[in-house]
Amino acid sequence: MRRALRGEALDYTRGSIDEAIALLAIPMILEMVMESLFAVVDAYFVAQISNEAVTTLGLTESVLTLVYSVAIGLSAAATAMVSRRVGEGRRRAAAVVGAQALLIALVLSLLLAAPGYVFAGDLLRLMSSDPRVAQTGAPFTRLLLTANLPIMLLWMLNGVFRGAGDAATAMRALWLANGVNLVLDPLLIFGWEPFPQLGLVGAGVATTIGRSVGVLYQLWHLFAVGRAVRLHVRFMLQPYWGIVRRLMVIAAGSTGQYLIASSSWIFLIGILGQISTTVTAGYTMAIRIMLFTLLPSWGVANAAATLVGQNLGAHQPERAERSVWRAGFFNMIFMGVVSALYLYAAPVLIGLFTQDAQTLQSGALALRILSAGYVFYGYGMILSQAINGAGDTRTPTVLNFVCFLLLEAPLAWWLAFPMGWQEKGVYYSIVIAESLLAVVLGIFFRRGRWKRTVV
Repeated sequence: MRRALRGEALDYTRGSIDEAIALLAIPMILEMVMESLFAVVDAYFVAQISNEAVTTLGLTESVLTLVYSVAIGLSAAATAMVSRRVGEGRRRAAAVVGAQALLIALVLSLLLAAPGYVFAGDLLRLMSSDPRVAQTGAPFTRLLLTANLPIMLLWMLNGVFRGAGDAATAMRALWLANGVNLVLDPLLIFGWEPFPQLGLVGAGVATTIGRSVGVLYQLWHLFAVGRAVRLHVRFMLQPYWGIVRRLMVIAAGSTGQYLIASSSWIFLIGILGQISTTVTAGYTMAIRIMLFTLLPSWGVANAAATLVGQNLGAHQPERAERSVWRAGFFNMIFMGVVSALYLYAAPVLIGLFTQDAQTLQSGALALRILSAGYVFYGYGMILSQAINGAGDTRTPTVLNFVCFLLLEAPLAWWLAFPMGWQEKGVYYSIVIAESLLAVVLGIFFRRGRWKRTVV
């Protein structure tokens, strides 16, 4: 634990695989815990305002997944290419890749900010049957969509750190960002002197400032310290078109995965929004709690992606495969324990966010049904990120399209309305689609085509 938190340098292409997983996964898990804590902290304080505010938070988060999709896709591309160059022993080439990824992120952020500013209110009106949601929530949604650069860079730059094997610095960036958000949230939401009372907008301001501080910390480590890889401004002054094209190709596949999942997510929360505000609020709280354990699993999955990239760069594909199966085994145990906890203690956990009886009941129902597929979710994350880490983003994209858009979305609508299952139908469709995705990913991973991906 001490070695992992200190970020000791280690050659992940030799020695104990379990040790390599632990040294990478521990800081990555803590990094993801901090990321999930953003959502939990915001949900806790916003829940003190109103159900409409919580609904706005959930709807805005579902729209922001489009931004997250681009950021995570570019992060996955940076991790795949940086880890491959590090495994080959070419750290300067890894630094050039990181700088070009940063340049791409700046351009994409500007392209997303303009429509976010213009159409924020329209998006909320489209997604909720309650006009009060759009009336009170538009400024909050507009702020987060317009000021998306900190979100974009925080994810993408941590992908560079993870690819280089420096998971500890990525973790510290999230700790710092979350600490600032935790302090500013109540001050700006409730207007504790001498701060103004901004309500829901205060949560957006706090989150934006916190993430910006984390980004400044990342940039300082990449440009000034350079312990893992050291970036230089000259690497950004002109595009290296070969690297840019390869980053964009890998990122397009990875972004496609998350855009597909995000589109399905928006469709599902739109269905819940047509049922009732109470159901949407309960579901939002359940998802916030689930993120607290799903994102640590993403930490283990990111560790697997780094190990795959570096070991493929070192021409050790069999070690890369063994690393993935070991990471999947550890994640399966963790997710199984969490699933049992949620099935037993769902009302208690939702009760931490609300005392409204109907919202509590709706949230507990969502948490219990969704947690039934947790073991499958865990394995699916590992396998998907491992294939992405090899640079093969096409296969997970196709599988996501089939499972989420062709299966999950229409199944959710059919179960919710024609079958009359209401919100239960939505939750069951999620469990079915995610579980099927994990099984199919396992089949494709065993075939081993990802080992021959050129990055």
